[in-house]
Amino acid sequence: MDPVTVSTTISKPREQVFDYLSDIANHAEFTDHYLVDWHLLRENTIGTGAGARFRVRAPLSRFAWADMTFAEIQPPFRIVEKGRGGKFNRIRMVGTYTLTPAPGDSTKVEYTIETETAMLSDRLLEALGSRAWNKRQAAKAMRRLRSILEEGRGRGSRASIASQ
Repeated sequence: MDPVTVSTTISKPREQVFDYLSDIANHAEFTDHYLVDWHLLRENTIGTGAGARFRVRAPLSRFAWADMTFAEIQPPFRIVEKGRGGKFNRIRMVGTYTLTPAPGDSTKVEYTIETETAMLSDRLLEALGSRAWNKRQAAKAMRRLRSILEEGRGRGSRASIASQ
């Protein structure tokens, strides 16, 4: 799928926004409208290697489980997460958060998600509207992120460590 990019401006310093985003356990709070049943993959939820497994509540999705792991962290500018989802985890995903200073001690947060399908059936499902759906969900997540950081409201539940 072609990359989908959404952005928002948050009235907080870039370092504070970065600190929040660099903890993968916080991602469940602002994405829980479409990414549910979060389970952390390790105890340390901050920094490179921190990851989570979750279920994507997408229409027509029979194989909803996916995982993401922080692959690259460049404080306080960028976070790159890589993962897989879909049937047999054959759909590769790359998400990138880019933080840039904005006027008035604000931060512009830009999120880009890109998927790479392996099979024709996966490409057909994406062609049936998954790009538009992903863009709507990511835009809502950015609005929720802004309200959580600026106003402290709209917080969902935090992710927990998967039981053994």
